[in-house]
Amino acid sequence: MGIVLLSATTQNWYLVRRWTKRLLSLMYLNAFLIAFHQAPALVGEYGLLPMRHFLARANFGDTPTLFFLNSSNPVIYGVAVAGILLSLAAIFGLFDGRRIWLSLLGWATLWLCYLSFVNAGQTFWGFGWEMLILEVGFLAIFFGPNSVAAPAVMPWLFRWLLFRLMFGAGMIKVRGDSCWLDLTCMYYHYETQPLPNPLSWFFHHLPSGLHKIEVGFTHFVEIIVPFGFFFPPVIRWPALVMTAFFQFVLLLSGNLAWLNFMTLVLCFGCLDDQALMRLGVTARSSMHQYVRWFHLCLVPVVATLILVLSYAPFKNLLAREQQMNASFDPLHLVNTYGAFGSVTRTRYELVIEGTDDDVPVANSRWRAYEFKRKPGDISRMPQQISPYYFKLDWQIWFAAMTPYWDHPWTLNLVAKLLQNDAGTLGLLAHNPFPDRAPKFIRIERYEYHFTDALEPDDDGRILWWKRRHSDAYLPPLSLADPEFAGLLRQLGWLP
Repeated sequence: MGIVLLSATTQNWYLVRRWTKRLLSLMYLNAFLIAFHQAPALVGEYGLLPMRHFLARANFGDTPTLFFLNSSNPVIYGVAVAGILLSLAAIFGLFDGRRIWLSLLGWATLWLCYLSFVNAGQTFWGFGWEMLILEVGFLAIFFGPNSVAAPAVMPWLFRWLLFRLMFGAGMIKVRGDSCWLDLTCMYYHYETQPLPNPLSWFFHHLPSGLHKIEVGFTHFVEIIVPFGFFFPPVIRWPALVMTAFFQFVLLLSGNLAWLNFMTLVLCFGCLDDQALMRLGVTARSSMHQYVRWFHLCLVPVVATLILVLSYAPFKNLLAREQQMNASFDPLHLVNTYGAFGSVTRTRYELVIEGTDDDVPVANSRWRAYEFKRKPGDISRMPQQISPYYFKLDWQIWFAAMTPYWDHPWTLNLVAKLLQNDAGTLGLLAHNPFPDRAPKFIRIERYEYHFTDALEPDDDGRILWWKRRHSDAYLPPLSLADPEFAGLLRQLGWLP
């Protein structure tokens, strides 16, 4: 029995497991803080896409979520607060006592709370990093507390997940946009990515030859290097270092929410204690006990489930029509990932403007709303915000690419602004109508480019962007218009 027990556990993942749980807890805390601050205005009772409307048409088996019981704003806040408190408990190691059931229950509740947001959050929670934190969070349920030996299969499940994440991102590129094959994607990426950061302007202006080297390195790290995750440490450690270095470069050059941070957590989880001890990381005590039922019954069942559910994502990796950031089960246990399968060549931004004129005319004064981080004011420096991110800013970036009927929630956004809705205005950085709501709202589309140099204009402002008007995205709309008001009532967005 002792041989079987040793084969079910590992002595070389004690430190790694301990710190991986802390890092994952921080990512959970970030995710629940975002939900607390933004979910009510986005998907709450009177949000842009109320989850009560979505769940009225949904089936629990396809979209399991706690919000089927109640989707009121107090409940949304309550689930977010529960997630915040549980994240803090995990950070401070309150699930790491000798009682294994407490660890299982704590991490399972964390996972269930966030699963509820992802499955009811619709397009605002439809990103790859949302599925990624759920997949890692599910594995964390079965890590076991620090007082027990680490399950031997867990490092391998981490390597398998990191492989799918990186290799999927690489394959979606070579199968997608031609600029990945002719090595020119970085000519456009830094300027057209969803939310540039302060260094994006400088990355964009690097020499074209260096941009081609960047694309070549991207292919190497995402397609070749991931196979090294399954080899002994002499190969695995350099592979993980290169992957981590790649993630740090991505963090320096843009805002991709917590995708890069979670990838770094996975890189850390693919290490072993020997690697950490070489870096000087030690533990107070490495004494722990075996738990037979946990290692010999529960963990193997979970590992088998992961392998069975991996069939569809693995098949997708090899498919000619590869899906990007897709889930094949309603619990998001095993997913397929990818990023920037296509790179836009031109950046379009939507500028929302209002006027208090009774009738909009050619010389009406239109005043612009500003978003939290999305480019708008051409003199505002892009900012670093990840792993936190503003969901509305991201969706507006997508909305600018296609007509408004592909993003019907934009009509509700206009309606909310015409009412000076406090929740919606809380998602924005500046309200040009603080005293009284505007009478008309319109949305204009502009083409944005980085400036050629950071030089002051005639007013002494440093301009980061230059722009030109492209077209009208939405014409002037008013709640006094029976047709517009009738459409909103039909959609359930206006009483």
